[in-house]
Formats: sequence, structure tokens, C-alpha cells
Amino acid sequence: MPDKFMISPFGEEHELFRQQCRRFVEKELAPHAMEWEEKKDFPNEIFRSVGDMGYHGILIPEEYGGSGGDYLMATVWCEEMTRIGSGGVSAGLGMHALIVLPAIARFGNEEQKKRFLAPGVRGEKIGALSLTEPVAGSDLANIRSTARREGDHYVLNGSKTFITNGSRADFVLVLCKTDPGAGYKGFSTLIVEKRMPGFFQGRPLEKLGWHAGDTAELTFENVAVPVANRLSEEGMGFYNAMANLEWERLMMALGTVYGAQLAFEKTKSYILQREAFGRPIGKFQVNRHKVVDMAVEIEAARQLNYHALRKLVNGEECAREVSMAKIFSSKMGDYVATTCLQLHGGYGYMREYGIERFFRDVRINSIGGGTSEILKEIVGRMMGL
Repeated sequence: MPDKFMISPFGEEHELFRQQCRRFVEKELAPHAMEWEEKKDFPNEIFRSVGDMGYHGILIPEEYGGSGGDYLMATVWCEEMTRIGSGGVSAGLGMHALIVLPAIARFGNEEQKKRFLAPGVRGEKIGALSLTEPVAGSDLANIRSTARREGDHYVLNGSKTFITNGSRADFVLVLCKTDPGAGYKGFSTLIVEKRMPGFFQGRPLEKLGWHAGDTAELTFENVAVPVANRLSEEGMGFYNAMANLEWERLMMALGTVYGAQLAFEKTKSYILQREAFGRPIGKFQVNRHKVVDMAVEIEAARQLNYHALRKLVNGEECAREVSMAKIFSSKMGDYVATTCLQLHGGYGYMREYGIERFFRDVRINSIGGGTSEILKEIVGRMMGL
């Protein structure tokens, strides 16, 4: 008999947790999605509300206020956040709770954990990760931000862009070069805090999608960052950033599949009600086949994601599987969004139906966290090509 884990990565406790997450999202967050999209922002109080439910602490040890959960619990929250209906809100909450805080828990020292994790888990302090620069995205080795050590602090100079939570963040993990001549061993990560002199947080950037999300430019002009704010040892910044990328990429893939499933279900319901020429449009063979094609693509992407997730949970090497999952899921998401919008006809183009928002929001998934082209290069090298 096959092991139960090989049938589904989730157990009963995960499904109970899923129902709890779903009730919270559908009652407290989803009803406000349209309002937040219109305002192109959502209030910081939402971080505190989510913190009150314990969702920021899923991957954080209990001694720092978390629940000490694993990637499966985090996946449940990641998937259910998609029901908010706003990619920008999901991205902001996910960046803080599932990427930034776990990085501090994994690489930070005891003082840093006490200073940032407890308020972070409560949603009182909001975190961001600062990697991408105007001249360097997927090619992180080409970043130009530098930090020169002077006694008990570093002098940080440079700029970052496309930073999720960039405008609202209380602290930012900044990847920079502390020894430009040392190759990959010349990078370090500094925790830069709001209101440090010389640290400027720009206004949210205008975007195709993720309208409610805070995506900003950051500038550092001779910012004095205490050595005590260096995350991990000097020279470990690049390696630490790479260690978190597989989970970040898988998060994006998981959210894409779950969002596509929701769009699919909404579209299926619509075409069984909408009539043309005396019968529901879903009864026309051309549309019925489109629905089946979408169902196949979604299920294939889901299983590829869960295969990668199993390897990640088991501590196995999974760069190949995660890269494949994100490549395939991103392509599937674009296809499903286009097909769902087409099946809705003119209503799909209208904002009130939500399909056009999914159409805009899903497009980022083949770009963020590593473009599909970069991921294909990674897989190609691992295949010996």
C-alpha cells in the first residue's frame, strides 16, 4: 500500500487548520478586497489582525511567540490567503510572515530574534526583504549596494526596487556587498530599520496588478547600520538569500494554482447559468472542452507543486522540482486567466466580477522570485545542458 503522505501531503490537522484560515479570510479580509484595490493600499491594522490569529508565527519557534509549525501548515495559509481576492494583500502578508520572519528565525542571533520576531509575530512590526535593484533582478550577484565597515557599524549606500512592503516596513533585510572583491563570499545582509538617518522609503509604485500591495523603491545614503544588525556572519548574505529562494518560489507557484482553481470554479458556475441561443454556454462543446483543458492544466500544476513540496518538507534537494513547478504553474495561470476571462465575455472585462483582477495579478508569477527564463536556465544546467 502506498504511504498516505504520497497520496496527499496534508493530514487531518492541516485540513482543520485550513477551515480555520478560510473562515477568517472570508469573514475578515475578502469582503474588503475591492475597497483596498480601489484605494491601492490596505491598512497596517490587518497585520495585527492576522497576528492575533497566530498566522504570522506559523514558521516561528514557540519561544519567540510562534507556533513552531512546518512548511505544510505554511502552505495551507499561503493557499487560503488567495481567497482574499487581492494579490497585493496576499503578497504583503506572505512576505512578512513566511519569508522575512523565518529568515530571522533561521539566521539571526538571539538578540535579533528577541527584538524582531515577537513584535513581528504580533504584527506590530512589519518586515520586508530587499534584494532586487534597478540594475540587478534575477542576477543577484550583480547588485551594487555596498556597506563599508567602520568600527561598530556599516555605512550603507545603494538603492533597491520592486520591494514588497517597502513603504510600510518597519525593518528591511538588505542584501549588499561588504567585500566587493570576494565574489559570492562578499555579500552580507543588514537589518535596516525605519527612521535610520539616510534611509528613504519611496511611495508605492504603480503596477499592472497587485494594486493593494505596497511595492516601493528604497534608497540608502550613508546609512549607519550597527554591526549588531548584521544577519548571520559577514560574507554569508548571498548563501542565506539563496537558501530561502526555493520556498519563496514554491509559495508563488502554490498561490498561482489555488488562484487558478478559484477562477475556474467561478467560471464554471457562470457558464452553467449564462445562456445563449437557448441553452447554457457551458453546454456548447467548444466551451466544454475549454473547461476540461483548464481542469487538466490546474491538476497537473497542483501535483507538480505538491511533489516539490514533499521534497522540501523532507529536507531533500528540490531546486529542480521547485523551478519546474513555478515555470509550469506560471504558464498555467496565464492560460487559465485568459480562458476564464474569455468565457465570461464582456463581464470578464468588468471589474465587479473579479476575473480581470486575477488576470492582472497572476501575470507577475512568471517574473517575481526569478523569471521563467532564469528558472529554465537552472533546470537546464541541472540536466547537464
